Parts: sequence; structure tokens; C-alpha cells
Amino acid sequence: MDTAPSKCSGNSGISQPAVIRRTDSTITSADRLDHFLARWGVNRSGHRVEPGLYQLGNPSPESPIFASANYTLSFDALRSALKGHDAYILVLDTHGINVWCAAGKGTFGTGELVNRIEISGLAGIVTHRKIIVPQLGAPGISWPEVLRKSGFNVEYGPVRARDLPEYLLTHSATAEMRTVRFPLRERLVLIPVELVHAALPTVIAALALWFLAGQVAALAAFIAVLAGTVLFPALLPYIPTQDFSTKGLILGGVVALPFAAAFASAPALPGWAAAIGAITPLLIMPAVTAYLALNFTGSTTFTSRTGVKKEIFRYVPVMALMAGGGIVLGILLGVSRLAGVI
Repeated sequence: MDTAPSKCSGNSGISQPAVIRRTDSTITSADRLDHFLARWGVNRSGHRVEPGLYQLGNPSPESPIFASANYTLSFDALRSALKGHDAYILVLDTHGINVWCAAGKGTFGTGELVNRIEISGLAGIVTHRKIIVPQLGAPGISWPEVLRKSGFNVEYGPVRARDLPEYLLTHSATAEMRTVRFPLRERLVLIPVELVHAALPTVIAALALWFLAGQVAALAAFIAVLAGTVLFPALLPYIPTQDFSTKGLILGGVVALPFAAAFASAPALPGWAAAIGAITPLLIMPAVTAYLALNFTGSTTFTSRTGVKKEIFRYVPVMALMAGGGIVLGILLGVSRLAGVI
């Protein structure tokens, strides 16, 4: 992206050059590769654009201003949706995090927006005083504070960037534009990055279980992780209860049942060993699936910061106790097996 100097006033009142970068609405092959790598968690913190002010097309002093995160997928979604429009894009430094997550963490926040307005010299570039902020950024932006500190009004745009052309025509958002949805397609695109993060620990755990408890135990490890990273986002709306943790416990319990039944009915095991073998997956697998399911609270607007904190404090200790108890029983069973007791 090119840069072009523009004149603006700093705090000292002396006219100083401010860099305005140029961008366009074209999504190139390199952009698509970047999106693919971001989805798969490759160099996760490296998918960024430079914070600052960008020109899209040939904006005039009356052209609209949009705020965005410096995560490439967020920035690219915005600029591609504005094809054919002249506008300014004010990119906040969210450390390569998307708008929704950064708003929750405070990096897509009031302080950063006010700071970017000031250092970009925005007041000297446009004649109006309005910035359009994504609706999903609202938790981090206090419009009264932005107005008081910068003189700019905040207008919350629609949830989805693709609705912006209609929004600009009507200057209002319909109920549909304001409705937050989390459809199957959006849930499925989250799977690759979760799979990548869980892959190495899963392989290590499966190998250990293979030597200690056999092939069935190793398979159980893979199934528990697949349930938490693949089945859970796919089935999210259909699993009863509201908390992601309890949804994960239910799903983990369901996928654990065949393994529990296999151990319980194993003819080669004495009764006490069969009982321990059946209980072990019913403790460990739901805990693993629920823990992985809890990761998705940061990917959907179905949750809130306070709700997630409550869920963590309420259910993570339960998961730890279940997993710990299952591991103890599993070790007991494995030691008995190696010692020739069973």
C-alpha cells in the first residue's frame, strides 16, 4: 500500500505532515493466502496491517470515515465491502485481533480510537465529525467519551460489513442489519485453527495412552478432541443448556458412552477393572471436550466478558476434578495391566 503525506495540526498547533496510506477494494491472491493461513493459525499474531489512516478511492473532506481493527481479515472485509465508494478507514492498533475480540479485550477501545483520531490529524482532513464504528466494536467504544475527548461523534454501523453499501444509502440500519447471527458456515471456519492448536498435545496424549492402556484409550483421546473442536461448533445450537461448558460436558459424555460400554463389557477384564475402565472415559472425555468447547466463547457474540468469567470460575474446577480423577483411575488401570494383575 502506498503512502501519501497530508498536512494536519498536532498538539503544538504547528502544521505537520501526517501519513495517509492508500488502499483499494481488491482482494488479491496474496490476501486470500493470508486469510487461509490466518484461519489455520499459522503465524497467528502476524496477520496485521499498519495502524493509521487509509484512503479508499479518492475521498473528499466530506467522505465517510470507518474504524477498523488492524487484523487483516477485518480490514479486508471492510475495504472489499466498500467497493466503488470513496472513504477513509481509520485502523486501530488491536495487536492483530479482530474487532469483536479486541473490543472485549479493550484494544478496540475508546482510548485507542481517540488516540488514532489525534495522531492522524483527522480533524484537519475532514469537515464533518462522524466516525462509523462496527456494531461488534460497541462493547469497547464509549461514544460520550469519544465525543468529549475528540469532538467526533461515533455512529455504530451494521453487524456485517457487506451491509455497508445499503447502510450508506439509507443512513440507517434495519433490524436485520442489527441482528447478530452465528450460522453453520461461520462456525465451521473456526475449526481449523482450533484443530491446529490441539494437534500436538493430542498426539502426545494418544501415544502415551497407547502404551499405557492400548489402542482404544488412544482412540478415545482423538475422539474427545474431535468432539470439542469439530462436532461442538457444528452442533452448537442443538445442544441443550446455555453455557458452553455444560454443552461440552454433554457432548463429551455422549461420545464417551461407546468407550465406557467397550470397557464395561470386555470379557478379559475382572469386574473391578471393567468398572474402572468404564468410569475413566466418562470422566476424562467430557472434561476434555468441555475445555475445548470453552475456547469458542471467544469466537461468538453469544457470550459476554462477564459471562465467560463466571463460566470459567464455575466449570473449569469441575473439569479439572473430572480429568484428574479419570487420570488417577486410568493410571491405576495401566499399572495393573503392566504388572500383570489384569
